Formats: sequence, C-alpha cells, structure tokens
Amino acid sequence: MQTAYRIVVESNGVVIWDSGRVESERTSGIVYKGPNLCSRRRYEWKVKVWDNQGRESDWSNPAFWEMGLLKPEDWEAHWIEPIQKPASEEKMVSVLDVVSGNVATKTLQEQEADLRPPQLIRRAFRVVRSVRKARLYITSRGVYRAEINGMKVGQAEFSPDFTPYDKYLKYQTYDVTACIKPGVNAIGIVLADGWYIGRIHFAGHSCHYGNKLALLLQLEIEYEDGSTEVISTDTSFRCHTGPWLYADLFIGEKYDARLEIQGWSSPDFDDSEWFKCVYSEDGPACIRAQYGPVVRAMERLSPIQIYVSSDGSQIVDFGQVIAGRIRLRLNVPEGTEIRIEHSEAVDTDGQFIRNIVGRNKEQTDIYITSGRGDEVYEPAFTYHGFRYVRITGCPTRIQLDDVEAVVLYSDMKLTGSFRCSDERLNRLHSNIQWTQKSNMVSIPTDCPTRERAGWTGDVQVFAPTATFNMHVFAFLRRWLLMVRLEQLPDGRVPNHVPAGRYLEFESGPLGISSAGWGDAIIIVPWVLYQRYGDISILEENYEAMGRWLSYVRSQAEQESDGHRRYLWNHGFHFGDWMIPSLVMENNNGLGPIASAEATGELVATCFYAYSCKLMSEIADIIGRPGDAVFYRQLYSHIRQAFEKEYVDDSGRLSAHFQGTYVLALYMDMVSSNLRGRMVEQLVRLIECNGWRLDTGFLATPFLMDVLCDAGRPDIAYRLLWQERCPSWLYEINCGATTVWESWDAVSPNGDVKLVSQNHVAFGCIGDWMYRRLGGLKPLMPGFKEFIVEPDVMCGLDFVGICHDTPYGIIKLEWRRSMEIVNLSLRVPANTHAIVRVSAKVLHIDVQQYVLEHRVHSGVHEVLLGSGDYHIVVELDDRVTLESAT
Repeated sequence: MQTAYRIVVESNGVVIWDSGRVESERTSGIVYKGPNLCSRRRYEWKVKVWDNQGRESDWSNPAFWEMGLLKPEDWEAHWIEPIQKPASEEKMVSVLDVVSGNVATKTLQEQEADLRPPQLIRRAFRVVRSVRKARLYITSRGVYRAEINGMKVGQAEFSPDFTPYDKYLKYQTYDVTACIKPGVNAIGIVLADGWYIGRIHFAGHSCHYGNKLALLLQLEIEYEDGSTEVISTDTSFRCHTGPWLYADLFIGEKYDARLEIQGWSSPDFDDSEWFKCVYSEDGPACIRAQYGPVVRAMERLSPIQIYVSSDGSQIVDFGQVIAGRIRLRLNVPEGTEIRIEHSEAVDTDGQFIRNIVGRNKEQTDIYITSGRGDEVYEPAFTYHGFRYVRITGCPTRIQLDDVEAVVLYSDMKLTGSFRCSDERLNRLHSNIQWTQKSNMVSIPTDCPTRERAGWTGDVQVFAPTATFNMHVFAFLRRWLLMVRLEQLPDGRVPNHVPAGRYLEFESGPLGISSAGWGDAIIIVPWVLYQRYGDISILEENYEAMGRWLSYVRSQAEQESDGHRRYLWNHGFHFGDWMIPSLVMENNNGLGPIASAEATGELVATCFYAYSCKLMSEIADIIGRPGDAVFYRQLYSHIRQAFEKEYVDDSGRLSAHFQGTYVLALYMDMVSSNLRGRMVEQLVRLIECNGWRLDTGFLATPFLMDVLCDAGRPDIAYRLLWQERCPSWLYEINCGATTVWESWDAVSPNGDVKLVSQNHVAFGCIGDWMYRRLGGLKPLMPGFKEFIVEPDVMCGLDFVGICHDTPYGIIKLEWRRSMEIVNLSLRVPANTHAIVRVSAKVLHIDVQQYVLEHRVHSGVHEVLLGSGDYHIVVELDDRVTLESAT
C-alpha cells in the first residue's frame, strides 16, 4: 500500500513545483498546484512513492507535457477560405416526417449537383537555418488532412472532430520537426465538409454549422540559434480542387484518380495557376486545444469470402459488422468506374440489400481509375457501417488480398476482457465490444449508419458497460463538456449532443429534451466517478446537473394539486423506448412511439426521483450538505407521490409493463410492503411472455439486477439463456456480430428488417455479466476497494475477466470441477478486495455469507468445496495460508 508520494515538475531544468512528501494513498487525479503555465512550454515531471513496508522508490523516468496556445494573442493566423461555392442547405424536416415517409429522397446521381468537392490548400516556405523544433497548430471549419513535403501529418482522421462548432472548436498540435528540411518546404491541407457542413443525423440535414469551408493554421519553427519563424494562414495560401468530385460523411466519396495532382504538397510544385485564398470572417472565439482521443484507423480486417452476386457484382464479406471504410487494390483500365456500396446485412440468398434506408443514407463510394497500374483507393473523408461491401464495375475478380476493411474509432485503450465456458456468451461480449468501437467515432453515437447522433439516453444506459470495455474517461468527459455547452438557458438538455440545427425543433411534437435522456448529465458523471475515482467529473458538471433538475422540477410543479406537483407528467417523453412487444408487432404503425405513449409518464417520474437520489449523494461527496438534504427530501416526496398515483394495493402499476416495474423497483419508488407484490407482478409478466424479456432502452440495464436482488436469479438466468426472440442469444444464434437496435432485426427465417444492426443500448447487459458472472464490483470509486463475488452457481464451469483500473490490472478467474471451485484473483498494489462466497457454494444451509475475506495486493487462490477452504496470499516472496472449516 502506498503511504506517501512526491511529485516534481521542471521546465528547462528548473524546478517550478515540488509537492514535497504528501502523506496519501492517492495515485491518480492529483492536480498540479504550481505557478501558472506558459504557452508552448514543455514541462517534465517525475514521481516517487513510499509504501507500508517502509520502502522508498527511486524517481520514475521523467514524463512530459507541452502547453498549447493559451491566449487569443498567441494566434497570428487568420481564418482563410478556399474559393468555393456555398453549400446548399437540405430542407429542414422533422423526424416524424422521415419516419412517416413524407420526405422525398433523391437518387445519388440527382444529389451530385448539390455535393461539394474537398479543397486543396498549399503554401511553400523556405528554411535557411538548422531547426530545433517545429509545431503545427491547426483547425478548420470542416474536416482536414494535413501534409508537409508530401508526408501526412499525424495519424488522426476527421480532425478537428465533431463538436458544437459555434460553442466549442478544437485545434490540434503536431510535432512536425522531422518533416521540415533545409531549403524550400511546402505545407498542404485538404478540407472537406465533414460534420460542419455535411449531411448528418437521422433526417440527413446539411449545413448544421455553416456553408463554407475555412482553415486556421500556424506553423511555428524554432531554430537552433534561438530565433523563431511563424508561417500562418493568410492570402498567400493558394487553393484548387483535386481528385475528389465530392465527399460527404454519410453519402460517401466520389474520387477520380485521373484528376490527381502529383506532388501538390511538395516544395517544387508550381501553384501559379491556383487561386488565392481569401480571408474569412472571424471564426468562433471558442477555440480550445485537443482534449480526449482522436479518431484513428485502429484495426484492419481481411475478408472471409468474396463471391459473385446474381447481378454480376462482387460481394465482399468481412465477417464482422464495423464502422470504417475499405482499402481496395486495383489494376484495371483507365476510366473504369468502381462503385462500392456498404451494408450490415445480405438477404437469405446472399444478395446485397440495404438494411438502412432514408435521405442521404447511400453509404456509397465511387472510384474512377487512373489506369496507372496497381492503384490503391481508401476513402479519406467518409466512413460507413457495414459487414458486406458490394463492388460493381470492376472487370476483374477481386482476390482476398486485394481488399481489407479499415476499422475507425476514437483511440482508446481496451481495458476489459471476458471469457467463459459458453461460447455464446463469449460471442455476446465480443459483439458488445465491437458495437462500442463502432459507436465511439469522435462522439458516443447510437449507430454508425442511420444517425451517428450523440443520443444522451443511449450514452447513459451504456456508460457502465463502456467503462469496463475501454478507457472512456476523457472521451466522455469531453462529450459532457459539449452537453453543458448545449444545455438551454432553462436547464433542458437536448436529446442528442451535439445538437446542431435540431434545436430549431424546440416546439416540435417530440420536443428537444426527454426524461432518461436529459438525465445523462447526472448519470454519466456519476458512473465515471464510480469507475475512475476522479471527483472533478462531479464538480465540473454539478451546476449543469442542478439546472437540469430545476427544469424538471418546474415542469412537475405545473400541477399544484397536492402530490401531483411531484410527478413529471408533462410534455413528450420517449419512455421505455423500444419495448419489444410494441415495436416487434409494430402496434398499427406506431412502432417505437407506442413505447413512449404507454410508459412516458411513469418513466419520467422514476428518473426525476432517481436523479434527485443521485444528486443527494453527489452533493454529499463534493461538500454541499444543504443541497444533499434538499434533494433527499425531494426524492422522498416524489417517491410517495409515485406510489399514491400509479400503484394499487396489489402492487400493479397503471402502466403494466416489465420495464416500468424494473425501474420502480431499482429506483426504490415504493414502500417495502409493496416491493414483494411488485416483484410478483414483474415475474408474472415475464412468465406470460414465455420467460422472455419485454423491456426497452431505459429499463433493460436494471432488469437482471432487479431480479437477482429480489431473490429471483433463477429468472434472470432464464432470460440470459433464452434463445427465442427477444433475447441476446437469439441474436447470437442468428449470426449477429454486433448488438441490434431491435431484437427482431433478423427474423427466424432470415428476413432482414430495416433497422440498425449496430446499436449500443441493449449491449448494457455487459456490465451485469462482468459484475455477476465475473463477480467484479467496485466498492470504492476507481476500484480502490472492490468486491469479488462471482455467481459460481450460474450454470457456467469457468469465467475469467480482466479489467485495467486506475490502480492497475484486476484479474479474476474461477473454475468449477465437480464439487470444487477454484478462484484465482490478482489484486493491484494500493487496493483491497473483499472476497465473498455464498453459503450455497459450501453446501451450508444458511442465508448469510460464510466467507467474507479482505485481501491485499498480490495473487490469491481460493479453493471452495464441501470441506475446508483456504486462501493463499502471495506478497512478494512471502506466502501466508489461512484456513477454516
């Protein structure tokens, strides 16, 4: 166990902050407390620790950070624009119009006239002295790709990322020292529409933030003699179009290789016939340095088969649904037009179909060959959701090694693994992780095909699972900043963030905010605090949390009649969205809206109460005792009002659905004498549904915990092992490689429904699997202390999980052999684990735990059976043995 630490920060060899010896076990989230930091300066830091064995460590190897441009006056650059035609705005339409089919769609050929080519921008410059270091600071309105002397700068894709550009625009800093050479150099930038101008979201609107591309760039060179030079954007930069005829994030790219401009970003290129860029109006005054991970090409997949379809096209099957693009190698005659279409599914005969349709959902790239022999095409300014690719127009057979899939997602470390004795659950875990990768491209999205929108409800239900699978703290912290920036003055939180032009629908039938969605501003920070232990995530979101609850309270108090002033029964709410029995039967065409109409009011009041309950705990943690008392009292009033309004003496809810019972039970909305009756109501509903779940987006995360906590794990496992639709294993048996939006995305006969096959919400089961089957549960924030309590009676013979926490890797594995269970546990330094084993495992007829053992860092083996058990604790070279009967 750590007992103390010391941190020293230096700059240019001078110590600027020394924490001194700090008596603390804390090892992360420690705030720098030295003098104000300076733009552009590099700071090195090192750390040493003391432990409870009386040992003092050596100093660590130094690490460093470098400051960006902190003040507006640090920017010498001006916004410039290439010569371009302003983008045409797609007609603004509502989601309901799209769903009802009232929106006319154009063919791809008809759309081409409205699509815009990316712009090439360049400038040459001369270097006459030896370079010590060079930094490129750059951002854009649109997305950019930078080159220096013909070499790509960095590995990021789609920079500067998707943000609410009018409120928050990121710039990136690149170390380009190695790119600069003596003599003439050149810098080149390609700008494309991206999220700033392109067609995005469900309805495929364009121009959410503007209709013209612009660039802001500052290249700073420091010479060995101490002098500096700055090359910044002005009208000396020149522009031209290139081989891209158009590029849209959703629709796709059209690239004519015959129009490639060889060496355009090289120093000896003649740009005299190019156009001069023009100054742009000043961009947003909200430019901030890059925070959080950038999008990158993270993985590459080879196809598992390529076959010829009945129409003569070639179908490439990558065996896995992903978000990304393909890389295709060709050797065909000049001018051959290759059409590349993407889909998540094929029909029962293996023929290509589009499972996602609608305005601007083509997911089609077109490549026109140069005829110069082996040529390689990989789109640069678009990405797609797909497993299958249909390639038409290619006169030769494509071989397996001619094509690969490039998987794109924000660069986050994988932190969790799960494996067990049932391959179906292993596939489910894999599907959940692949779904998460596909939906973490710059922002957390719902699906990588139809919408790619940051739906707040989807994020909050999936956040616990996400934190196990990946290190998402910075990624979601950045998104929460955007949520705060997009929050309306009255406290409402938009249903998806960034919101863009959807805020124009403030008075529409669906509104712009809903219970369970807006509550993400409270629930997501709470989850991040529990999993990572950084209290700042609560502190920086606290004001926004309070504003959200003030808005909810104002809505509830429109009713002045007694207890009803504590019910959130006004406005539209999505409710327990996507209830299977309503969605799958389509309910006379209402579809998901039927879930909203049936459950919206009860769900809204549950989340009103739940958020108040969390707020009381958050207020206690950050030192707001008065607020804590206020929110606890408000929660109590809401809870009493809920029971009075919606629950009868038999425990039946007025909205009689599995999900409403799950939420009411999990959020403790009724008195103890009614809980048992409500559990019985829930069990009867599950039984009447053929022992299948019937919960939507908001209730499913809590379903299995509610059953287990109510003493009915038997039913939870019937749901887990259920193979009839709706169920997780039904999807697995249908060959799913990601989690579906709707449980019946593929029917038993193989027919494909026009819904997303890559949707995060129902992947929330992952968190329960890791906690229940693996048995890993945080007891203190950041896993400083954690519980190990696997359900070894779950029907599996083996479960192994591994999780990289802020304190290090926890590894947990248990195996059953006849009457013996072997539990292996690795506990990181500076943490504790509480090992709990149920009496049932030891065949003892008592209800309480007979084993609860506190263990420290090291490797532990626990043998459980009908006789003795023992725990082996390895600490360095010392081994102790404890045993009991």
